[in-house]
Amino acid sequence: MGNNIEDIQTFRLPRYQEIPNVGLYLEQVTRYIGECFAPLMDGGITASMISNYVKRGLVSNPVKKQYSREQIACLIYITAVKTVLTMENIRLMFRIQKDVCEMQIAYDYFCDGLETMLFCVSSGEEIPALAAGATEEMLMLHNTVVAVAHTICLRKRFAVMQQLQSEEKEDVQK
Repeated sequence: MGNNIEDIQTFRLPRYQEIPNVGLYLEQVTRYIGECFAPLMDGGITASMISNYVKRGLVSNPVKKQYSREQIACLIYITAVKTVLTMENIRLMFRIQKDVCEMQIAYDYFCDGLETMLFCVSSGEEIPALAAGATEEMLMLHNTVVAVAHTICLRKRFAVMQQLQSEEKEDVQK
């Protein structure tokens, strides 16, 4: 994890069509998602976490031990929101998504929203309001994305402060 705010301001998640659709094995999925989130956080997701999400029915079972693009998109979403939503609320968000629109559209909309919020929160820009007539589902996703962006930015700022304090301490000891 890089310890600067610019990492947040330039962060980008892969869009649905950019996610590998060749079928990735568990370790490949953890590495791929870890690389996606590397600018923001260390790790992000482990093989045991993924297995737990499959057992709990948040993500469908892999076919021949391989995860599809849709499953990887779900896991990217979970990795981003797991710090602000409970498993039950994540399950509810997936149910809502299935009722409202296709996975590809919902996932790309989430990515756009998260990237915008991360930029706004990290730079002090005003958080854009939802358009008039936004549905309850859109408001829920908006609030989730805002909470995730604030959580990530706070963690990054704390990491920067801790690193600075550590460096100052080392300088004093020299």
